[in-house]
Amino acid sequence: MSSQNTVILGAGAAGLMAAIEVARRGKRAIVLDHASRAGEKIRISGGGRCNFTNRDLTRQNATERFLSENPRFALSALSRYRPQAFIDRLDRAGIAWHEKHRGQLFCDGKAAQIIAMLLDDLAQAGGEIYLGTHIDAVDRTDNGFTVHTSDGALTAGSVIVATGGKSIPKMGATGLGYKIAERFGVPIVDPRPGLVPLTFAEQELVRTKPLAGIALPAGVSHHKTRFDEDLLFTHRGLSGPGILQISSYWQEGDAICIDLLPGADIAQDLAALKQDTGRMALHNALARWLPDKIAALVVAESGLSGRLADQSNKALGHLATHVHGWTLRPVASEGYRTAEVTLGGVSTDALDAKTMEAKSVPGLYFIGEVVDVTGWLGGYNFQWAWASGWAAGQVA
Repeated sequence: MSSQNTVILGAGAAGLMAAIEVARRGKRAIVLDHASRAGEKIRISGGGRCNFTNRDLTRQNATERFLSENPRFALSALSRYRPQAFIDRLDRAGIAWHEKHRGQLFCDGKAAQIIAMLLDDLAQAGGEIYLGTHIDAVDRTDNGFTVHTSDGALTAGSVIVATGGKSIPKMGATGLGYKIAERFGVPIVDPRPGLVPLTFAEQELVRTKPLAGIALPAGVSHHKTRFDEDLLFTHRGLSGPGILQISSYWQEGDAICIDLLPGADIAQDLAALKQDTGRMALHNALARWLPDKIAALVVAESGLSGRLADQSNKALGHLATHVHGWTLRPVASEGYRTAEVTLGGVSTDALDAKTMEAKSVPGLYFIGEVVDVTGWLGGYNFQWAWASGWAAGQVA
């Protein structure tokens, strides 16, 4: 490999996007990745159909839907490369898509179509990609950088780090980007797993294991943050979209609150039912609204028993607090093994929000998941990859 203008480390969503933009400006762009195939996270996303963006994202709600020590940092890139820009790109490529839920957009066919589109765009722009190439280190030189790889060293005027985070290590996640940042004195916000199932201690599992496999709509809260999404009980704890969402806010030792019947008033509903079917056992009455095993557990934990007719309105109100505010305390998450993203990363204080360039290291850029910007479940993290990659690609 000889000297290149711009070297992009990582052939994922952000890296490919950046490389295309660099090459379209007439500069020579080369992408390096240790994986044998490009875009593996794209390939597995959304059950193989890639939840490639969320059309509900706006400048007004972005600071709420992206987590960072500086929630406003992402606004510049997200405002300049919006969801519609990527939608238009797919339309031009003839890739059919559909909206599944709350602005979440998926391919009608396989996610591999998006990877093929990006690789075609890169090739047409004159960019190059080298897979199966391990990156050992990046050094500063008088004229730019030297990137040491398993295929030898190459030099570049600028380097874009798009190596992702630590999530899903079976796909080769290594945390390389953090090591590069630390080598150049760029600060890191401690990484941790995000969008990940939560687990219980053994004493909690005694109560919840019989519920494994049950899924239902629920409201999942942590302090003032709440998501009304599906909840799934597992043999180890809790999963489902609502739990994945709240996991990004949850910290070890914290409790979460679950509303098992969002939008309902179960005390009022049970009081009305009591007028007609008071002889029914209380847990059987509650099972009209909840799965039987959950209804039985909630009633048992409330300390109530007997027939519905035996319950006073005060007792039904007490039961309602358990239904609408069931408090559980996870002990841990499933970790990076199943996490969809990595929270934390390269500190946004150290980066230029418009260009993604490290303020203290001219010519060094960080984009995508390696940065301390993490979106909600539902296409937000891919949109950050497209937008941050596009932003760096305009200048690197």
